[in-house]
Amino acid sequence: MRSSFSLGRIGGVLVGVNVSVLFIVLILVVGLAFGRFPIVFPGYSVAAYLLAGLAAAVLFLASLLAHELAHALVAKRHGIEVPQITLWLLGGIAELRSEPKSPGADLKIAVVGPVASLACGVVFGALALVSGAALVAGMFAYLAGVNVLLAVFNLVPAAPLDGGRVLRAALWARWGDRVRAAIAAARAGRVFGYMLIALGFLQVVTGLGFQGLWLVLIGLFLVNAASAEEQQAQLGAALHGVRVGDVMSRQPVVAHPDETVSGLIDRLVMSRRLSTYPLVGADGAFLGLVTLNRIREVAPAARDATRLADIACPPGDVPQATPDEPLTGLLGRMSGCADGRAVVLDPSGRLIGLLTPTDISRIIQTAGLHRTDPYLHPRGADLALPPRDHQHRDAA
Repeated sequence: MRSSFSLGRIGGVLVGVNVSVLFIVLILVVGLAFGRFPIVFPGYSVAAYLLAGLAAAVLFLASLLAHELAHALVAKRHGIEVPQITLWLLGGIAELRSEPKSPGADLKIAVVGPVASLACGVVFGALALVSGAALVAGMFAYLAGVNVLLAVFNLVPAAPLDGGRVLRAALWARWGDRVRAAIAAARAGRVFGYMLIALGFLQVVTGLGFQGLWLVLIGLFLVNAASAEEQQAQLGAALHGVRVGDVMSRQPVVAHPDETVSGLIDRLVMSRRLSTYPLVGADGAFLGLVTLNRIREVAPAARDATRLADIACPPGDVPQATPDEPLTGLLGRMSGCADGRAVVLDPSGRLIGLLTPTDISRIIQTAGLHRTDPYLHPRGADLALPPRDHQHRDAA
């Protein structure tokens, strides 16, 4: 899930908001200001209801952020990099770049989110008790109830909910095999998602309308996310022990940043079956990445005057790795402007290899062709799955 705009950093973690959050804000403000609040607390002005609805929406998003920050800070305490938190339509996602080293750490990272939501519920409940105005007290009481409900819902033992992480940690501790545990938790998540879809359709046909559609939406999200987690757990098992250096293309064909687009087309594009062109300086330092897609975007009339540096993906935006890094730790970072490519650098920043979708596809296709499995069970702390499996998704 990509952020549409940034709110800055908290505890060293970048906090972003996806534009879909505006839909949640709109639903809360309209539903509370023109529905719940006027009915339960009559006698206030429209402006007061709108202000209370907007405040409730903002505080609800703050509660989601507290939930995700709890995941992120505990994960960082266990040595896991957390580059970003994103708030979106169905809640929040904390992106974890690696897996916990033990079932105990996995459990702590998962449980702390619902605990934070419960703490928010207690705080809002206390504010409701001490607030003088009935509308203000009602707003805080509503937020207290929503946070308790959020905590309980996220403890359902079904991935990708926090309860699914708890289930994974428990099964990992029992079986000694994180891959098997992750697959079991993902399958539980898929079953739970189908149950929500069925319940939502039942509510729709019985006349409850929007509430049923919301359950269907959450159920579809859970089914898709759980299926993706199962696939990525299986992929992580297949690629266990594979290093970037085992897969990368060595001695890639490179170009200079000052070469023109037309020059590269004449020199390489039309004669070599390549789609990726790293840019390097005279000293071999990596300076950017040009792909065939970027070349196509340059108008024919501008190709003679356009340098490769002008259209390249900047070095800082290209996924970078070392030859000894586990391949599974890199896969989730191969996105963005690099079109699914990554570069392999030595300690001095010189380009020594390139990783493309073709390289990944081949290693996946040949992963099961070993005469014997060299990576015996139980699999554990050294197995890192792609970050999509590491994201804590919390439904609103």
